[in-house]
Amino acid sequence: MDFDLIVKNAIIVTATEVLQPGLSIGVKDGIIVAVALFLPAGPDTKIVDAEGAYVTPGGVDSHVHLHQDNAPTGDKWLTGSRSALAGGNTTILAFASQKRTDESLYPVVEEYHNRSRGQSYIDYGFHLILTRATAKILQEELKVMIEQEGITSLKLYMTYPAMKLGDGDMLDIMMQARELGVTTMIHAENSDMIDMITTRLLKHSRTLPKFHAIARPQIAEAEATHRAISLSTLTSTPILIVHMSSPVALSHARKAQSKSLLPVHAESCPHYMYLLSSNLAATSITTHDDHGHSHEVDDEWAGSRHVCAPPLRHSDSDLQSVWDAVNNGTITVISSDHAPTLYNSPGGKRKPVVDAQASSSVPTFAQIPNGLPGIETRLPILFSAATDPSAPAGRRLSLPRFVELTSTNPAKMYGLAGKKGSIAPGYDADLVVWYPKLHDDANITITNDILHHSIDYTPFEGMKVCNWPRYVLLRGEMKWDRDVELRDGHGKGILGKPMDGQYLKRAKGEVLVGRLGQTPPGMLEGETDNWMTYTHE
Repeated sequence: MDFDLIVKNAIIVTATEVLQPGLSIGVKDGIIVAVALFLPAGPDTKIVDAEGAYVTPGGVDSHVHLHQDNAPTGDKWLTGSRSALAGGNTTILAFASQKRTDESLYPVVEEYHNRSRGQSYIDYGFHLILTRATAKILQEELKVMIEQEGITSLKLYMTYPAMKLGDGDMLDIMMQARELGVTTMIHAENSDMIDMITTRLLKHSRTLPKFHAIARPQIAEAEATHRAISLSTLTSTPILIVHMSSPVALSHARKAQSKSLLPVHAESCPHYMYLLSSNLAATSITTHDDHGHSHEVDDEWAGSRHVCAPPLRHSDSDLQSVWDAVNNGTITVISSDHAPTLYNSPGGKRKPVVDAQASSSVPTFAQIPNGLPGIETRLPILFSAATDPSAPAGRRLSLPRFVELTSTNPAKMYGLAGKKGSIAPGYDADLVVWYPKLHDDANITITNDILHHSIDYTPFEGMKVCNWPRYVLLRGEMKWDRDVELRDGHGKGILGKPMDGQYLKRAKGEVLVGRLGQTPPGMLEGETDNWMTYTHE
């Protein structure tokens, strides 16, 4: 066979093992067709020399927000997918959001196709955010979404006024999701707890960004997580609880998985593994002048750059609880939850300040747009945890676990198994070639000016990582070359085009933990048959 491309001198990492050094990967028509110690090159075969570096599957970031109406200053598809590519991702799954006033999903999905079409540097798909689940949507449209659009996942909110669902609506949706085999994602926070605390904080002039974390305590996440698991148990519906951040909530997921063998999956994000709520109390911002000198500028709103939901937690032990959940298998996937807005913009994180100046009122933390940038930094940060010998013992990953959490598991959970998420014959040739150990360009300090999003800050400013994707291949084509970036300047390493990304019609996802069809505790065997069989009547 004449290969289109061969990646040679690789140390291949999969979710199960690190293969022997010196292997080659043969690519034909964008597909991996061979992995061997030696592959013959034809006259037209392109060669990529990994130089003994690790080669991992392209990242699958399964939780990103792009071109969302509630974030008018955030990344759109062009800048978000470009940033994802430079960070080693070859697939992203974003959200098509239903508004309360939308009576049908068809125009919602078409609108998000219009926003993304021809605008993505990498392959992509959609999840559906349901905020109004009518009988027609549940009984007719969801099936069409699966069969015609290949959208096989939903996200439900237990908080946010414009999006939150009551338990009754969640039960109806989960029953239908179970029947259709749809993956159900849940944002679990107790809305009433948050509203009550927020009201009291504002009444007593506790308005600064630091109070955002106080308004959303861990117990709000823990209670909602327990409730979501209960709804899942009653309806026998597999769920994924997204962006988990607190010890008790994680313990609920752990118990559901290990003691009850329930199909409860858990997701977290790098910011819940590395960042603390003390960042929300920041009252200055570091700026850099044209001569490279840094200056501290007073700004009492600086902490708003770290506002997200659930919020960053208070203590180092909270961070460790997430790491423990990663390493004991509770966490099934680590995504970025990239949901940023600009800081220095009247429509971004400073919007409450701008609005307050116009109305002579007081800006409050409750008005700050939620969300952090992180689509480009996810893989480098986690790869460092897998390869940096100086990382603390309790905060390390094995290389196979890194691949499992960032690529293989999300591909399986969201219906891309066999196509994305691994390095094996038959898979898309989506590959990340890292720098060899001790390479001069491997060690990097993260600064916003090296990133490729449209956002004016990164919450990981100043963090040191021990590697960065050197080359990224999408379906066998070189789309990112950091050597070119370093030689020719910012943005020059992006070799791909916005038309490169393909919309992915996905199959039904896999259940990775627990088992289906269990009888809820305290019920007789077959008791649920009395009411589960009447779903469509």
